Amino acid sequence: MRIRIIWTIFRKEIVETLRDRRTLLMMVGLPVLLYPMMIICVSWFQRSQTEKREERASEVAVWGEEAPQIVDWLGGAGKLTLKRWAAAPSQVQAMLRDPAIRPARAVQEPEEALGSSRRTAATEAENPVLAAARAAISEHTVDAVLITWPGLMRSIGDDGLGSITVYYDSVQPDSVLARDRLVETLGRYRATLVQLRERSHSLAPGFAVALDVLQRNVASEQRRGGELLGMLLPFILIVMSLLGGLYPAIDLTAGEKERGTMQTLMCAPVSPQEIIVGKFLTVWAIALITALVNVISLAATLARLLPGTNLHLPLASYLATFGMLVPVTLIISALFLAVAAFARDFKDGQNFLTPVYMVLAMPAVATMLPGVQLTTTTAFLPVVNIALLIKSVMLSEAAPDLVFLALLSSLTYSGLALVLAARVFQQEQVLLGGQQSIVDLLGLRRRAGRTAGPGVAIVSFAIVLVVVFYGSLLLQRAGIVAMVLVTEYAFFLLPTLAIVFWLGYPARETLALRVPPLRALIGSVLVGVSAWTVAAGVLIRLLPPPESLVRALERILLLDGKSPSLWIVWLIVGVTPAICEELFFRGFVLSGLRRLGILPALLVSALLFGLAHSSIYRLLPTAFLGVLFGYAVWRTGSVACGITAHALNNGLMATMVLAPSSFQWLGMGKGPFLPWTPTAFGAGVAIVGLLLIRSVPQFNHARAGSDQETSPVPAG
Repeated sequence: MRIRIIWTIFRKEIVETLRDRRTLLMMVGLPVLLYPMMIICVSWFQRSQTEKREERASEVAVWGEEAPQIVDWLGGAGKLTLKRWAAAPSQVQAMLRDPAIRPARAVQEPEEALGSSRRTAATEAENPVLAAARAAISEHTVDAVLITWPGLMRSIGDDGLGSITVYYDSVQPDSVLARDRLVETLGRYRATLVQLRERSHSLAPGFAVALDVLQRNVASEQRRGGELLGMLLPFILIVMSLLGGLYPAIDLTAGEKERGTMQTLMCAPVSPQEIIVGKFLTVWAIALITALVNVISLAATLARLLPGTNLHLPLASYLATFGMLVPVTLIISALFLAVAAFARDFKDGQNFLTPVYMVLAMPAVATMLPGVQLTTTTAFLPVVNIALLIKSVMLSEAAPDLVFLALLSSLTYSGLALVLAARVFQQEQVLLGGQQSIVDLLGLRRRAGRTAGPGVAIVSFAIVLVVVFYGSLLLQRAGIVAMVLVTEYAFFLLPTLAIVFWLGYPARETLALRVPPLRALIGSVLVGVSAWTVAAGVLIRLLPPPESLVRALERILLLDGKSPSLWIVWLIVGVTPAICEELFFRGFVLSGLRRLGILPALLVSALLFGLAHSSIYRLLPTAFLGVLFGYAVWRTGSVACGITAHALNNGLMATMVLAPSSFQWLGMGKGPFLPWTPTAFGAGVAIVGLLLIRSVPQFNHARAGSDQETSPVPAG
């Protein structure tokens, strides 16, 4: 072995490697930029979450004997909102009014007395008070429950030992904060009592304690085990799923270029769509199998190494976890294929995909941060939402609406990634190693005269959905009026007009800007004033909305409770959404889908309309209304019919909230659902309206869509 030759080869390879800018970026640039940015962002996020939690007042339910001195002391401390008997079942109220009732004692470990240095709270045997407190806290009705046991004030007045119990959930950061605030405030109250006793009496048993505050952790063993597993397992599963799709994506794109088989495949009698779908399914299958194997392995490992501990999960949680990984593998498979297609060889593919891999994997670290949970804000963050969703499944606290939002956003991002991959594989110049501008790649060049296709419509919806969601969150502090107006005009109407005019689509055909026949307009009026009865009387029964959602909708319809004039409510809540949303959904989206045929176009556009309202409880009613509005526009070729029906529907809902006495004849208020008689009558009126719309001549969509865009992505 000749050292000189080895040195020559080493010098040659190291010089060539360091000349590669991508290698320098990966070796030096990425670590220098990534880690500081990651640490700064994570620190800022954690600090902001802590500050928000500290600013919020803890809501505490007070159950038991009247204790005005203690309540006044706690109320004057600040950051504590006391609610008398909040969420207390009648059985528990009766128990706590019984003078003979006493606090349950601890099991397995001694109670943690107030002022003790131990931080591990005691547990107690199952009992009705514990179960009721657990339910109140786990349902987020309150943050903690304070029990003032019978005889408390008499014992304190007689210089004896009174008992108070604080129930909290150690898994919920807000509940732990409430516990800490209560314990600290009650500690000061106890110290005051002791000082008074010491000044007026000689010491006796109980004087040094005065108030025995017990801390009870209502989190079950499964939730405590799920908290620990939920901090680590989502990150591991997502990282391993990413690895499962990384190398197959490189091999099926850059690897084929390096082996010279990509050119052969391009010459074969197959379409680019067939190529991308076949390759995508291959990468997705491998990533999915990797995820499945990781879930099975983790389940088997935990069952084998940790038997009999609280670090275990039921089989249903593992199955749900695997189901949550499906949208993640969709995103990574499509995105890896799209990026790897630009690489010239395998090494190039690794350079391209390693930054993508790190960008997708790092957000999953959020599950390890204390206090970071699945919320309406995090539900739309790609990868983060699934990681937090898996964590919430392990904690058995996944709310249906948040699950819906997380899956909806993930499928939206998956669709965008898949469309991007399809667009890349349509560019032969890219597949053969050439380069192309981003404008041509995304099809953003203006080509006047052609109308939108299904791909353009669905991709535009996905982008608008994300913009609307985060935009509305940012506008919450601005008030309901500003949020509605900006959301509708800036996030729905403005993007619609921008896409139409930027890409050169004919506005009249794309947005259905025609004057409708009078019969169709009358039919739309009948549909608008009656279709809501079917939604309120039938569809809502299938999936009743929670009281919190009903109150939130009423708050929007009342414009934040400011008691505005009825005509202002109609203008903001009725007319504005009708114009902006109808031009987007029944104008732009429906025209883009019309080449699919009437039934698929109506169903898909209605489904997108329902999804845009970001609530699983509103999905069926909103999609049903979308089908009716869409049929009116499809039959007449005029979006004015949809605007009319939409405005009347929204305006009537607002009127019912502002003046409920005017609609008592419908039987509303006697139950959670609209009675069957007005439901049947409203359905009949809606059918008459649809028949009137059907009686007008069918608009010729074939002629209007003769120059329709056929590309699956926004191509001019």
